[in-house]
Amino acid sequence: MKSIDRIIQTEINPFDPVTLYTINFWQEQQNPNLNIDSIHQNIITDIEAVLEQVAQEHRPRTLMLTGDSGSGKSYLLGRIKKLFNTKAFFVYIDPWPDSHYIWRHILRQTVDSLMKTPEGQEESQLLLWLKGLLAFKNSSWLKKIIGERKVFIRDIKASYPSGIYNPNDFFSALYHLLNPQYRDIACEWLRGDDLEEDDLKALGIKNSIDSEDSAQKVITNLGIISAASQPIVLCFDNLDNIPRLLDDSLDLQALFNVNSSIHTHYPQNFLIIISIITSTWKQNAELIQPADKARVNAGYFHLKPITLAQGEALLAARLSPLHFQAQPQPKSSIFPLSTKILEQKFPSGKTLPRNILELARKEYDEYKRKILNQLDNGQDLTVEKKLASFKLIWQDKYQKSQKKIKKITQLAGPELIRMLQEVLKALQFQDVKTKLLSGKYASYSLSYQQADKLQIGVVWTEEPNMNSFYNIMNASQAVVDQKSHSLYLVRAAEVGNTKLVGNQIYRKIFQGKSKNYHVQPNLESIHYLATYHSLVNSAMANELVIDGKVINLKELEEIVCELQIFNDCGLFQDLSIVVPTDKQESQDEEDLEKVKEFIVDLITTQSFMGRKNIIENVQAQFSQIQPSQVDRVIQELDRIKKIQVIDTTGKLEEQLIFFMP
Repeated sequence: MKSIDRIIQTEINPFDPVTLYTINFWQEQQNPNLNIDSIHQNIITDIEAVLEQVAQEHRPRTLMLTGDSGSGKSYLLGRIKKLFNTKAFFVYIDPWPDSHYIWRHILRQTVDSLMKTPEGQEESQLLLWLKGLLAFKNSSWLKKIIGERKVFIRDIKASYPSGIYNPNDFFSALYHLLNPQYRDIACEWLRGDDLEEDDLKALGIKNSIDSEDSAQKVITNLGIISAASQPIVLCFDNLDNIPRLLDDSLDLQALFNVNSSIHTHYPQNFLIIISIITSTWKQNAELIQPADKARVNAGYFHLKPITLAQGEALLAARLSPLHFQAQPQPKSSIFPLSTKILEQKFPSGKTLPRNILELARKEYDEYKRKILNQLDNGQDLTVEKKLASFKLIWQDKYQKSQKKIKKITQLAGPELIRMLQEVLKALQFQDVKTKLLSGKYASYSLSYQQADKLQIGVVWTEEPNMNSFYNIMNASQAVVDQKSHSLYLVRAAEVGNTKLVGNQIYRKIFQGKSKNYHVQPNLESIHYLATYHSLVNSAMANELVIDGKVINLKELEEIVCELQIFNDCGLFQDLSIVVPTDKQESQDEEDLEKVKEFIVDLITTQSFMGRKNIIENVQAQFSQIQPSQVDRVIQELDRIKKIQVIDTTGKLEEQLIFFMP
């Protein structure tokens, strides 16, 4: 057994910012061992009571969850989901890209969340919901109805003789969810993808869900028929990055319009949770119509600061795995911190969870460096540590984006345009505006100005339906005819055969010697966009903390520019918004370069670590990299004096690696 000091030397800081960052509860899985039951327990109990009301009465309830930045709102949503995933189905809804697209955004994210598999289950929420709805008693009945679509639709329509919008198409989609062969395209229809004609025919459905009105009515369908199953909890979070009005205020009224609409239908089996920063709510509350505020019928729940005793429990939970390895065991459950340090820092006896965890990160780091007399080395590494910390956060979020997004069409055109807009602003392009196109597909486009004053337009559409493609090409032709923009079409999907009118317009605009270009994005580029978008959401909510400092949007933009984060992104290169890097590396060489960067960033933030722990951390981030490859990278970094390996002849678990400034 090792001493606690030796363990602290070799392990990663348990209060490392990467591990503290949590937003989407379906993307960031919480460790139940780190939950402290007493924190916000009264609110959890009250929300459970509201959930039970919805389940019993089948009437919608809405509650507001407020709290200061760092009070743990997003984390609490994750706890609620984890605690009550056997009582309800949970949906996480992040900021919508355009208030004229809000119903379609909610529907899309509702179905995406329902496709997730909750803890302890083998099937998705969607299938659990459907089976609960139909009250399946055995698998033989399920097999019996496969192949009898008309009978299924007839029987289920008889159970809902009124109130269901477009029942034939809606129930046909539910029917096909039961068949693995058609499940994916049935989900795509439900979430509002504009399907090609052959897929619609396979489902026996006439039209896609392609308007706000139809999306709203499908959500109403879900609320009505879920009364036979379990409530659906809609969690709205990170509202500081929603669209803004002309006076730069947040368009919260759009959300409250949605909420009021849901409340006008019965039965509706929805619990709506609106999570928002206290100061944001105070600044915008007066802009909401009083009648809509009255629809918050389950009350306002405010997250208060936690006590120091709760703070100590929070610290002890994170330190426990290290203490467990130590011999002898530390006398204090929060060593190397102490109650005295907490009392000195927080004399009122209360503070926010983030403040406690940030103090712990700093004190742990100082103790770790004190062990090997590294506190007074005379070098200020603040900037290096900040950049290294950010790169580690970026790598972690990028990896999660890779796991979450498996194909480009998981994101809608308006969402992709909003993400591209955020990148263009970060890269300091001027006059960035959405809605270059007019009409129905306006949100699928934007324009901006290059340094040479040339106006650039971008249209992004991935809908496979050729009728939609024709309409977008028509709108693009109008832009080409009326404006002097150089136009880019971003589309990975097919553009149809030459007999189709949409394809003919496409070739007229984007082929030949025109100043317009067709760019085909790859999935990696989408991961860049999604990763940056998640960081923007966090920065806008004052939840992005790097090396002890809350980073705002302007600072985030400065960091990504300084690190040239986007320079290796193929889409941005094709759009000529970054200068392509002149690298001639194989994929293996590129992966090893990323591993080098990761190790240097890790050591920069941790000062020193055990070699064995570094290898484990690398493999957690780069599963395709073998331990022997990591060893070679460490040797190379040691040779060029980026790091220093101590006791290279000793056992692997005894070797320490130091940062070399």
